[in-house]
Amino acid sequence: MENRDARRLGRQVGVIGLGCWQLGADWGRVDEADALAVLHAAADSGVTFFDTADVYGDGRSEQLVGRFLRERGDAAITVATKMGRRVGQTPANYTRDNFLAWNDRSRANLGVDTLDLVQLHCPPTPVYSSDEVFDTLDEMVEAGRVAAYGVSVETTEEALTAIARPGVASVQIILNALRLKPLERVLPAAADAGVAIVARVPLASGLLSGKYRRDTAFGADDHRSFNRNGEAFDVGETFSGVPYEVGLEAVDRLRGLVPEGATMAQFALRWVVDQPGVTVVIPGARNAEQARANSAAADLAPLTSHDRVRAVYDELVRPLVHDRW
Repeated sequence: MENRDARRLGRQVGVIGLGCWQLGADWGRVDEADALAVLHAAADSGVTFFDTADVYGDGRSEQLVGRFLRERGDAAITVATKMGRRVGQTPANYTRDNFLAWNDRSRANLGVDTLDLVQLHCPPTPVYSSDEVFDTLDEMVEAGRVAAYGVSVETTEEALTAIARPGVASVQIILNALRLKPLERVLPAAADAGVAIVARVPLASGLLSGKYRRDTAFGADDHRSFNRNGEAFDVGETFSGVPYEVGLEAVDRLRGLVPEGATMAQFALRWVVDQPGVTVVIPGARNAEQARANSAAADLAPLTSHDRVRAVYDELVRPLVHDRW
């Protein structure tokens, strides 16, 4: 698999990683054996970047990744985790004492002394402008608690504020064929600063897999049921904030662009990989077959249909989402 790096991140990672939200919660139940099979299948396919968070299953995802690390024993693997979503989302909760406690818990869950990368997990917007927050993160690097830190953001303005901080190594942001705004300013700014871009929700919560229909039903414990309108967290995290029926229409128009021998999901992942400035894209997977198929998207040739993807976005999606995030 192609490896990419970014100056501030200080390490190379496979261009397709694995998002581990599904292994914790909010996507329907994934049992432990299946979760470990997903992790090992991804690694066997060349994945070296695994993204989790302390809030996914209240630590379950981190613990599973920690077990995988012990079974794997592979020094080339990078694990990124996130912190901050297990408390009320007010800036007052983003304190030094809380950061140290969250860090201790994640290190215990993962079974490591030093976290490869810790990311603020879509905190309230004022947090990105807090000198105290970033002074504490710098302190954690100096103490060897974390090797590097970054941020996960909802909006492009949050991303740009974070990139301006000299210690920020990575920005995780939603980027897919139904969410093009980061291409305008965020990716060029990150490339200029040497900041890694971690592209999340690349399949728009599965919409861009091409498998869903208007009558597809999602379980009650799946965020695609309970967060359609942002009831639990930012609505942009579910189907990229695109109304489900509009997303289905967009996908129908994109189907004809999929290269022969590739799946719709692989096409969507390759589209992200093609974007200048992207370091790693982190699709999720619920079984080993999905993990292997996602990884194989790295083997596709660069796409020649970017203008046609943009045309679909401009007509159907831009009016609904472009100015929101």
